[in-house]
Amino acid sequence: MIAIAAIDHVQVAIPRGGEAVARGFYRDFLGLPEIAKPEPLARRGGFWLQARGFQIHVGIDDDFHPATKAHPAFRAAGVMALLARARAAGYEARRDDELADVERIFLFDPFGNRLEFIESPA
Repeated sequence: MIAIAAIDHVQVAIPRGGEAVARGFYRDFLGLPEIAKPEPLARRGGFWLQARGFQIHVGIDDDFHPATKAHPAFRAAGVMALLARARAAGYEARRDDELADVERIFLFDPFGNRLEFIESPA
């Protein structure tokens, strides 16, 4: 067996030519800093972002289909404020109250990919 220690990165796919729109969402709206993508990989398009303790790789998929079920889930503070900001900015977002004692929202990027944000009580 392998001893997995942590998540290094998650990848989110976008259609070719969608980098500017994706940067507007992931970098500008969510506030994730963009980091340099290694040159051999930069030619493929897309970009990388730094989160706390892991990276988010936004990659090009020429046969793109939004991930509406499979998704990354992020622990974060202020998820209800994020829900309000997302709705005000015109992004699809909804609250989920199926889990007791957990604030949870689903936010969809401009391409329809589902992202989950969870805030558990301290």
